[in-house]
Amino acid sequence: MNPPKLRWLARLGALVVVAAAVAASAFIAWANLPLRLEHSPLDFSVRSGSAARSAAQQIRAQGADLSPRLFYWLARFSGRATQLKAGSYQVEQGITPWQLLRKMARGDQSLLPLTIPEGWTFEQFLAAANQAPDLVHDAAGLSPRQILQRIGAPAGLPVQGEFFPDTYLYGRGSSELALLKRAYDRMQAELQSAWSERQPGLPLHDPQQALTLASMIEKETGRPGDRARIASVFINRLRAGMPLQSDPTVIYALGDAYHGHLTRQDMQVASPYNTYLHAGLPPGPIALPGEASLYAALHPAPGHALYFVARGDGSSAFSDTLAEHDAAVERYLLQPHGSDPAKSASAAPQRRRIKR
Repeated sequence: MNPPKLRWLARLGALVVVAAAVAASAFIAWANLPLRLEHSPLDFSVRSGSAARSAAQQIRAQGADLSPRLFYWLARFSGRATQLKAGSYQVEQGITPWQLLRKMARGDQSLLPLTIPEGWTFEQFLAAANQAPDLVHDAAGLSPRQILQRIGAPAGLPVQGEFFPDTYLYGRGSSELALLKRAYDRMQAELQSAWSERQPGLPLHDPQQALTLASMIEKETGRPGDRARIASVFINRLRAGMPLQSDPTVIYALGDAYHGHLTRQDMQVASPYNTYLHAGLPPGPIALPGEASLYAALHPAPGHALYFVARGDGSSAFSDTLAEHDAAVERYLLQPHGSDPAKSASAAPQRRRIKR
């Protein structure tokens, strides 16, 4: 090969090396240059099964000036092309493509909260889930029984009380049924754990009875410190064969017919949940109890109290005898200055009837 041709090849090779170096330098500069975002913070979602280029296209469509082609090569060269995780993310102004890639490889997602308070019913939980933003509402139109079936609950299990109240975090595009299953699984775990550590000698035959009692305690408790003593009253009444006479069970039995206060007629509602008419526990839970009420149901306070009455400040006064209870009713419910109208409106019928 003649020298001129060798010199030409050498120059071409040098140009290729220089071009590659310039391209690599530009590529590295791009990877570390902050992305332009339509607004900050920017929320975006990536669908399950998306490869790097498809993910970048989705991110670009949602407001980030990201090159799908360059992002693909960045993911490939870095060995992270197969590590990207679908889901919901939030990024701030100043994030670079390299930082975004690492964030998605870690699965560092932004999550939305759904808070289910203690004492809510399953219907309230389901309504909140149905209204939660960015959930896939695959439970919509299903009956409670169908929902239990879809999440793998045993046949015949009552739907009420079987879901643990808490704040659940979920990613955009998550399944509503999957979230309900998480709450169901959590309640089963909490219930079994509480049951395994219960006090000996309780008049409760199985975890479901404990769950039912816990739901009543949840609805009766106005002050957290009273839970164990309220549990003790119900346990003492079960042992004595006395009716539990719990207003919340009557309210649950009334359903939509309850209008904010209980009447004497309401107390006669024909329902197995009416603990004024039927002895023992109702046939199932009336609400979603939290951990503290589960614990109280299985660890009642010591004592012989058979009665309690609302003081009007959220707390309750407990009595061992009917005479003591009559005096407490007179003090806290029948005297205008000793009663909180909102509390005593539902409490008064019970506390007057509970002594019969």
